[in-house]
Amino acid sequence: MALARIIWVDDEIESLRSQQLFLENKGYQVETFTNGFEAIDYVKEHPVDVVLIDESMPGITGLETLAKIKEINRSIPVVLITKNETENLMDDAIGSQISDYLIKPVNPNQVWLSLKKIIDNKRLVAEKTTSAYQQQFRHLFTALNSNPDHREWRDIYKKLVYWELEMQRTDSPEMQEVLQTQKAEANTEFFKFISKQYAGWIQEPASAPVMSHTLLRNKVIPQLEKEVPLFFILIDNLRFDQWKAIEPVLLQNFRRTEEDSFYSILPTATQYARNAIFSGLLPMDMQKQYPQYFKHDEEEGGKNLFEEELLRAQLQRLGKGSLRVHYTKVLNNQSGLELQQQIHNLMGNDLNIIVYNFVDMLSHARTEMEVLKELAGDESSYRSVTASWFEHSPLHQALKRIADKRCKIVLATDHGSIRVHTPCKVLGDRQTTTNLRYKHGRNLQYEPKDVLAFRNPLLAGLPSPAINSSYIFAKGDHYLCYPNNYNHYVNYYRNTFQHGGISLEEMIVPVITLQSRNFVNPYEVQSDNP
Repeated sequence: MALARIIWVDDEIESLRSQQLFLENKGYQVETFTNGFEAIDYVKEHPVDVVLIDESMPGITGLETLAKIKEINRSIPVVLITKNETENLMDDAIGSQISDYLIKPVNPNQVWLSLKKIIDNKRLVAEKTTSAYQQQFRHLFTALNSNPDHREWRDIYKKLVYWELEMQRTDSPEMQEVLQTQKAEANTEFFKFISKQYAGWIQEPASAPVMSHTLLRNKVIPQLEKEVPLFFILIDNLRFDQWKAIEPVLLQNFRRTEEDSFYSILPTATQYARNAIFSGLLPMDMQKQYPQYFKHDEEEGGKNLFEEELLRAQLQRLGKGSLRVHYTKVLNNQSGLELQQQIHNLMGNDLNIIVYNFVDMLSHARTEMEVLKELAGDESSYRSVTASWFEHSPLHQALKRIADKRCKIVLATDHGSIRVHTPCKVLGDRQTTTNLRYKHGRNLQYEPKDVLAFRNPLLAGLPSPAINSSYIFAKGDHYLCYPNNYNHYVNYYRNTFQHGGISLEEMIVPVITLQSRNFVNPYEVQSDNP
């Protein structure tokens, strides 16, 4: 059986007979044509793996033939063979989505290597990725068991995300399963780490990493620069791997100057983590200083209705009250389109805050809608849906409109999410909250090994909703269910993306700094004068 079916189109094909025989000896089936019309007709009727086309032919040129073949099947790889290396030709060829090009005269090995690169690329990438991960497996295992600090945990998670994305390109379910097992082990160790360290971070902030309530102070405000508008974009519920999925789209128009991460506070839920970002305060302090803006889980009404007021109060405390600040929250497509139309008007501000709600809605809708469970059934498809949304979103279109302006962007999120698999029983009274990844209430009964419990909420920087209230946070991929109608809820929520608890995916989240591609720092420009 032939390795692949190749068609070679050249008006002087007889002179290439020796090269045809060379490829056939390597195991390829090679069909030859002297003009583009015959090749086009052949492609209409037969499956073809790669097309080799001479650029300069009478009647119909190589580029014209290429365009017709792409109309029939856009996915067929095409190698253009040419004597002409002019810039315009190369631009046209690349714009026509060629897979490779060769400069005449070509020798058989050149053609063979080009075919090998195209046809065997996926297999070779898979083999190399699997081999590289096998070599790195031991290093990651050692890192997990060497008592990592908060900086090292961020590095470990970044490496795990890297390998998860690399493994996505392979066809090795065995190695993917090994990686998922290692991720689960990492989350088990991370839960132990957070259980030991979190209260200390709250009580002694000097020992803590950058967290939700210190994000603006440490990662956003330092980016302010005179006469350079700064956009702080918060995409809700964006995991680090989802950032990596949308990164290629953003980097078409912007340069990444820093890729970092920070720790979401507990609970890793919007009403706590996002309010902490904008207030610059832990939830217990926010309740004390701004009781009119704080609501407990069980209270009616929106929990994030006063982000702008909290933001302006924080800026005032930081001595930045005189900044020209604009705040925008996008909750639906219409408000996204309005942002797209008006973004040029924001260029006169010092700081623009854009809160974009989509990923969180996707996560919740996926739980409720069967069609989205199919579209985002696992991490890989969840990333794919996120990337597709972002590429076509009003947010992306808005950012493209300012890509040629001198500006900066800090892109971050409030928390991540994890796909849950392991149900845990929890008992509580009527005041116990309904969240799946965390709960607070009185008289909570649970299996201690499944959760991190704070009987004194103040130790976790949290307000106490009632006397004797305690908080519990689920570990890893666990989710918390009541005994009543237990089996129904276990099956309904299993394999859904949830947040509020303790996992690498929920707590270690991206904060990215970008600049427009034509951004020039005047301090980096060197004068020609001596």
